[in-house]
Amino acid sequence: MALIWKRDMIKAGIIGATGYAGGELVRLLLGHKEVEIRWFGSRSYIDKKYAEVYQNMFELVDATCMDDNIEELAKQVDVIFTATPQGYLASVLTEDILKQTKVIDLSADYRIKDVATYEEWYKIEHKSPQFIEEAVYGLCEINRDKVNADTRLIANPGCYTTCSILTAYPLVKEGLIDPSTLIIDAKSGTSGAGRGAKVNNLYCEVNENMKAYGVATHRHTPEIEEQLGYAAGKEITVTFTPHLAPMNRGILATEYASLVKKEDGSYPTEEEIRAVYKKYYDKEKFVRVLDAGVCPETKWVEGSNYVDVNFAVDKRNGRVIMMGALDNIVKGAAGQAVQNMNLMFGFKESEGLELVPMFP
Repeated sequence: MALIWKRDMIKAGIIGATGYAGGELVRLLLGHKEVEIRWFGSRSYIDKKYAEVYQNMFELVDATCMDDNIEELAKQVDVIFTATPQGYLASVLTEDILKQTKVIDLSADYRIKDVATYEEWYKIEHKSPQFIEEAVYGLCEINRDKVNADTRLIANPGCYTTCSILTAYPLVKEGLIDPSTLIIDAKSGTSGAGRGAKVNNLYCEVNENMKAYGVATHRHTPEIEEQLGYAAGKEITVTFTPHLAPMNRGILATEYASLVKKEDGSYPTEEEIRAVYKKYYDKEKFVRVLDAGVCPETKWVEGSNYVDVNFAVDKRNGRVIMMGALDNIVKGAAGQAVQNMNLMFGFKESEGLELVPMFP
């Protein structure tokens, strides 16, 4: 009789488990066949039942919230997710921790390779720059080959950045657009601001309202520029303007850029542009290139790990309008983190993420 070998479950810990991204990590990992959650970390709710913080977890999670003692946590689990504010992980991460466990950081602490740029945009001192070079920027569709069993530290991309980068990446990579002309107009649901109480996010402030914020100063700008700069093969600058939309979840990015003329003086055709999107995304599970004339909508990706992208050509002025939509808490945060974990541990990349978008 042949022996059947069964791999042990991966043990996971979450610091920041009671925030929106942390709560979504719990939801996704509960449905993952290879993972069990051993640590529900939360500064605000220590010793409180997790299901009392999130009632949707009643009779699903019987655990009590613990503190954020990452040194102790590293001894107990195979992977730590840090769904925490900027600066937390950088202030506590050590070589000893990385020798014991893998870390997937949902903050921006290790996304930007230049320390001075990080400190300029985030207005805080980086406490552990020695780990920046090692950290892999975990946008799987672009850096999949860099995420493997040897990876110790993942810098999980942000929601605006994931949507903005994936929407434009094929055309930047193939040189069909002039990246210096790229303008990104993006909208986010209010969950993108986190679960903390803020006056600007109160119901009466957000409902029946749309507003721009962080105009010309939003800290996701250098992250977008850095990653698209790698695709372009040179440093680039973009104009990025985020807006707050009166919805719970979702990112919608509408991007504009000038097309680059071909040798014969003509602009790339719609067919040529679509062929480039198909080249990069046809085999991608979580990026859906929509049919011609169909614009991405946040409601068709809600609750899922999908990114919907499409484009239209403005023939009058030689520009292309690129569009992308995703769920900011799933593909823009927790879902992408799980996708990275799957690659790190050799699981099926879509394990735990086979989520049909919710409607209505």
